[in-house]
Amino acid sequence: MLLKDHAKLMQAIFVSGEVVGRKKLQKMIYIAKKVTFPFHERFQFHFYGPYSEELTLRVEELCNMGFLEEIKEKKGGYFQYRYTLTEEGKEFLNLNEVDMPFLEECLKDMNGQNARFLELVSTILYFDNLPKEEVTNKVFTLKASQRYTEEEIVEAYQYIEALKGKANLQIV
Repeated sequence: MLLKDHAKLMQAIFVSGEVVGRKKLQKMIYIAKKVTFPFHERFQFHFYGPYSEELTLRVEELCNMGFLEEIKEKKGGYFQYRYTLTEEGKEFLNLNEVDMPFLEECLKDMNGQNARFLELVSTILYFDNLPKEEVTNKVFTLKASQRYTEEEIVEAYQYIEALKGKANLQIV
């Protein structure tokens, strides 16, 4: 299928129902990728944690194709974006089935978290090749403005393990 990676992204948004915020969408896809879902976008570390230019372009393309709706809302001093699948997007997904069992459970769970927490989780996952102590130091250094606490970091690690458990149910 020509648009396999587009379809995976559409499936992600579809099972989430609606994703509010570009940053949140980036973090959800990154975290899903890190807990074994087959997303292929490349991410690099950015101001708000892992960020993918490819993902941004893919979202834009899906909006241009009419498969994804992006609603821009003014919230106080900034704009917020809401993403939902259009009817055309749903029809496309029906014709091009995406097989990612357990994606829905994981993404709905992530979608229920706030963007700040997902930023912490994705930052920890970005440095998951390092020992916990170093990761914690990186979080305190790189994310100083977010003022994460030791408790939040512990909670993020627990959350990652819980998500991995949900993502890998099919292996059991």
